[in-house]
Parts: sequence; C-alpha cells; structure tokens
Amino acid sequence: MTVAPTVPVPVLDVGGTHVTAALVDLATGRPVPSTVIRESLEPHAEADDILDAIASAALALPTGHGLGWGVAMPGPFDYTTGIGRFAAVGKFESLCDVDVGAGLRSRLSGRCERLCFLNDADAFAVGEYGSGAAAGHHRVVCLTLGTGVGSSFLSGGRPVHSGPLVPPSGHVHHLTVHGRPLEDTVSRRGIRAHYARLSPAAGEQTLPDVREIAARAKKGDTAAAQAFRYAFDALGQALAPWTGRFEATAVVIGGSMAKSWDLVHPALSAGLAAAGRAEVPVLPARQPEEAPLIGVARWARGMADAP
Repeated sequence: MTVAPTVPVPVLDVGGTHVTAALVDLATGRPVPSTVIRESLEPHAEADDILDAIASAALALPTGHGLGWGVAMPGPFDYTTGIGRFAAVGKFESLCDVDVGAGLRSRLSGRCERLCFLNDADAFAVGEYGSGAAAGHHRVVCLTLGTGVGSSFLSGGRPVHSGPLVPPSGHVHHLTVHGRPLEDTVSRRGIRAHYARLSPAAGEQTLPDVREIAARAKKGDTAAAQAFRYAFDALGQALAPWTGRFEATAVVIGGSMAKSWDLVHPALSAGLAAAGRAEVPVLPARQPEEAPLIGVARWARGMADAP
C-alpha cells in the first residue's frame, strides 16, 4: 500500500528586522531543504510596504503546499483576529489596528485560505518541545534573548497565558527586577547602558552593540563581563519564583544572545540558584533557527485538525 506524501505547511516567521518563509514537512519535523527564504524588513516602514515585504517572501516559496499558513509574529498582536497592536513599542507601529491577516490573504490570493497566528516566542517553544531541548519536559519555560526577552510557559506542549502559575499574559517581560521593569536591565539597551556606566571610556565614543560587548567580555574586559553577569543574574532572580509556581523542570534558551552561551548560562544559573531554584537546568536550544518555523507549522496543522 502506497502512503501519500504529506503536504508541507507554509510558514512565516516575522522578526523585528527580517521575515523568514519556509515549507515545513511535518513527517520529518523539519523545513524542506532549500525552501527557507530570509528577507529584510524595515520595521518603521508604512503598513503596505511591510505587508508587501512579508508577502514577497511568502510568494517566493515553491508551490505545492497546503493553503493553511502558520505565521509567527512578535507582540503586541491580537493572535485570534490577526490585528496588530503595535502602539508605542518602537517597531511596526504603522501596523497598529491594521488587519494583518486580511492584508496577507489578499496578497497571497490563490495560495492561502487561512492564516494561523502565534506569538513568536510561543512558536519557538512549541518547536523546541516537538524535537528540541524542551522535548520530554511536560512543564518548561522557553526564553528568546535578543532585543528584549521573549518567553513561553509550556504545559504539555501548549502555551499557558493566564492563571496564577504564570506571569501576566504568560510573558516574563511584564516582570520587574531591582525595582524596575525587567527589560530595563535584560535587553539590548539595558546591557549597553550598564556597560556605559561601568566603563566611562565607553561614553566617549560610539557605544558598542551587545555582540561587541560580548566579544570584549571574552577578551577579558571586566566591565563587559560584569554587564552580562548583572543582566542575566537579574533575569534568573526574576524568573525563579515563576519556575517554582509553574513546576518547570527546565529553562530553554534561544535568541541571538544565546550565542554568547558562556556568558549567559553561568549568570542565569547563578540567579536561579540565588533565588532557591538551583535544581532547574538551563539548556541551550537545539535548533534555535528552525524552532519557530517548526513550532508554528505544528500549531497551524493542529488548529486545522481541531474540531
């Protein structure tokens, strides 16, 4: 008996400066080779220009896929209605109150019947749960560390966004640490600002970006190392009570800052330990680039199959 091949799921992963399109084969749990397309996005462009750029990446995919798309989007966003809520967040503000779903469907006419939106950090977490570092953990916290802190609290592979066991909306960026909003400390701007305070000479020249600060830390720059240590120790302390309430058995880390694992891991682990959660392992993502694509494909297929 011949088994019909699985039709791949088309997906989009929209970031602050880029969009990635791919076809995901759920039989293998991976993107189809040679179909991953990454294009730049201008987050301050007009709404039509942003939607055109996202659609351009989507239309560059080969045909022969399903008509239900998975779309991983950063917040704030109404994932049920597909409407942007990007007010006063410094990116995609032209999409605020715009029906992104309708805009994309019209641009993908003939290749799209349905769009399933999912928070980008949740998409990453679902992907890592399916076949990554979160696999085997019934309750797990997944973080994406980049410009800010993305997060997802997964129970049985499904994001939890409400209830007493998780932070407001299920996202840690709503937390405070040292009396200030978490992302004042744990973010691109927070690390750069702290480095400037610790290294007065840094204020006399162009302030280095986080990647350069990490490189300086690895070369023995004490101020750079302290800036990373302070930020991720604080993240561990802020996160610790919630890993306890949620009964998480692991914390999985992805995002661009996770590439500086030798700086992030010990500080985050120390912060958890200082707050009484030393037993919770901090693990690197196994497929940090592909996880959001895989996760949103799994989510879109699951929603399509739901009664």
